[in-house]
Amino acid sequence: MDGGRMFELAERLAVAKSRQDVPAALEVLHPDMVLETPAFGTRVQGLAENERILTRFFKSFPDYQIVLDGHACSDGTLVCWGTARMTMTGDRFGVVPNGRRAELPVFITFAFRDDRIAHERFVFDLSELCAQSGVSTDAVRRKLFGDAAQAA
Repeated sequence: MDGGRMFELAERLAVAKSRQDVPAALEVLHPDMVLETPAFGTRVQGLAENERILTRFFKSFPDYQIVLDGHACSDGTLVCWGTARMTMTGDRFGVVPNGRRAELPVFITFAFRDDRIAHERFVFDLSELCAQSGVSTDAVRRKLFGDAAQAA
């Protein structure tokens, strides 16, 4: 797959996610899609699990928006960078956020199969999200990672 097509699929996914449109996001994903978000310690595979995790993400960040500012590609891999804007809500993270919208640099790697996105690794700084949301990174890490957060 050429770089233009890879970026076209990534951009379609970004637009769908910025609208919190899970069905549109799923349209560009491979049936065996793997989505990793290291900051949250999540890794899911398959369309049903991607639907579940995206729905949960948009419940926590209902105004999520992403802008892809640039990209590079090589041998079927695309790397994008940009800015995500989102407001932490609810109690998923065991804290009470301040209601302010965070703005974070993000880096995303994509792999492709059968003209679909087969793998996404979404990377951002959890500490920066917590700082802008007015919550303790330690408290959020304990909620997400349990005892493993204490050892880190």
